[in-house]
Amino acid sequence: MSTRRLAPNQPATFAFTAENMAWAKQQIAKYPSGKQASAVVPLLWRAQEQNGGHVTEPMMRVIGEMLGMSPIRVLEIATFYTMFNLKPVGQHLLQVCTTTPCWLRGSDQVVAACKRHIHPQAETVSADGKLSWMEVECLGACVNAPIVQVGDDFYEDLDGARAEALINDLRNGRPTKPGSQIGRQTSAPEGGPTTLKEVKS
Repeated sequence: MSTRRLAPNQPATFAFTAENMAWAKQQIAKYPSGKQASAVVPLLWRAQEQNGGHVTEPMMRVIGEMLGMSPIRVLEIATFYTMFNLKPVGQHLLQVCTTTPCWLRGSDQVVAACKRHIHPQAETVSADGKLSWMEVECLGACVNAPIVQVGDDFYEDLDGARAEALINDLRNGRPTKPGSQIGRQTSAPEGGPTTLKEVKS
C-alpha cells in the first residue's frame, strides 16, 4: 500500500453537511473519553460518500481536528485501506481482484476489458465520467473467481466477455445481476452440486 498517494489536485476546504455532522457526532459519542480516534474509519467513509467517492487532504484535516488526531495519522489509515479512494472515481467504480486465485482463473481478461472500455490506466475516470476501475487484493470469494466489486455488489465467475457486458450495462444504466455470472449456486461446483443429491425417504 506504500504506493497509494492522494490526487495531486486538492480542494481548498471540506465541511460535513449538517446532517452528516450530526451523524458524525453520534459516532464519536459511542467511544469513551480519549478513544474518539476509534471513529476515524466511519467518519472517513461518510466523508468519502459525501464527496462523491474519494477522500481529500482537507477532509483528513477536518476529521483529524474532530478526533484529536494529527492529519498524518488520518492519512495513514486512508492510504492503508483500499476501501478509501484517494483519487476521483466514476459513477461506478469496478474493483477488480487480481490476487492469485482470480489471476489463475482469468482476471487478466477482466483487466483487459476495463482497459479497453473504461480507460487504459487504472484509477482514471472514463471520458463520460461514468466508470473507473482499480486492482484490489482478495475479495474473499476465491471459489467463484474472477470477481469484481461494484459498490456493495459482487460479480463472480467473470471472463472478458462477461466483464464487457457488465461494463456496458453499468454505462447505460441497465440493471445488473450480482453474484455468479454463470448461474452457479452459491459456491457449488460448476454445473451444480455433485454430492448429497439423493433424497432419503
